[in-house]
Amino acid sequence: MLKYTDYDIVFSEIPDETTLAINLSNCPNHCPGCHSPQLMEDIGEPLTQESLSLIIDKYINGITCICFMGGDNDPKEVRHLAAFAKEKYQGIKTGWYSGKQELPSDFKTDSLDYIKLGPYIAALGALKAKTTNQRLYRLKKDGTHEDITYQFWKH
Repeated sequence: MLKYTDYDIVFSEIPDETTLAINLSNCPNHCPGCHSPQLMEDIGEPLTQESLSLIIDKYINGITCICFMGGDNDPKEVRHLAAFAKEKYQGIKTGWYSGKQELPSDFKTDSLDYIKLGPYIAALGALKAKTTNQRLYRLKKDGTHEDITYQFWKH
């Protein structure tokens, strides 16, 4: 089960998108130096199709993307909710910020347009640092992916 603690409209998580970022708790990664250590705890409200719809409905006219920030404790549910959002809200893009180095072997990315992979390593920096180990990929319909991490380095 996924739980969310809060959400916000952001402009920097997915390049060129106005994103509804939903912060998910119960993170199993426990990256040293994490910028949101409270998300390591099992806190928040269940994120279901119903609660996700209520959140999206508030902002649907002002967003182009929904990004699940975390959810490594239940990747299948991330995929399920992303697929639900794409089906219900035609044209909306979806993304997932995972702290894992790679996706689970059985994880299908067909419901996602973007995925960030990699744990936070303070010495390497976050996505905005050219030295980062983290990568943001644009997923294409043909199953390939494009590394777009460099877009964070423009500014």
